[in-house]
Amino acid sequence: MAEPLNYQRVLVKVSGEGLMGPESYGLHKATVLALANDIKSVCEMGRQVCLVIGGGNIFRGVSVAAEGIDRTSADYMGMMATVINALAVQNALESVGVKTRVQSAISMNEVCEPYIRRRAERHLEKGRVVIFAAGTGNPYFTTDTAAALRAAEMGCNALLKATQVDGVYSADPKKDSNAVRYDRLTFDTVLTEDLRVMDTSAIALARDNGMPIVVFNMHGDKALTEVLKGEGNFTIITEKE
Repeated sequence: MAEPLNYQRVLVKVSGEGLMGPESYGLHKATVLALANDIKSVCEMGRQVCLVIGGGNIFRGVSVAAEGIDRTSADYMGMMATVINALAVQNALESVGVKTRVQSAISMNEVCEPYIRRRAERHLEKGRVVIFAAGTGNPYFTTDTAAALRAAEMGCNALLKATQVDGVYSADPKKDSNAVRYDRLTFDTVLTEDLRVMDTSAIALARDNGMPIVVFNMHGDKALTEVLKGEGNFTIITEKE
């Protein structure tokens, strides 16, 4: 794929696990800084960027202790983890000169702004990166769904899903050597074949809003920048192939 992806405003979904780097839990400083530099390059291309970050790198570390805790409480714990990650990425972005705002779906005014759509849009128009934390603010909804929701609310041209592999495969390529990577897919194919790119509500929300999903490996050198230039391997999910 050599043609650049001309998306002016994008939302990047990064899993908490993606921030662990080679570690087994927590944050890997070099990985977070590499992500920040990659986003800086995208901003220098004139693109507007917002992010949703998961919390699996932190919540997974305490999940054993959370056994027996009801689902609602456990989900709120996960939301708190996303705020920690959002503040870490904000710090990394600002250390490389990118102005950033964190907006949380759960009010915590001492550390970040509340989520206000019009304010977020204004930040983007001013060239700031906006990180949306605490998911949707509701239990039973994943950060994938939060990413699709915020991308739709912000009028993003695409949702970029940063993963540990270079696109969508027919099976887990780490477990199945015969897994096939797709260059393009439709939303309906992803849903009917249960390809597990994102949860079904996120896929349906993107489909209903005509918003492409681009799946790529976040761990390459300037991986996000490369994808937006149309270079490297990735999978685009759209209404029609």
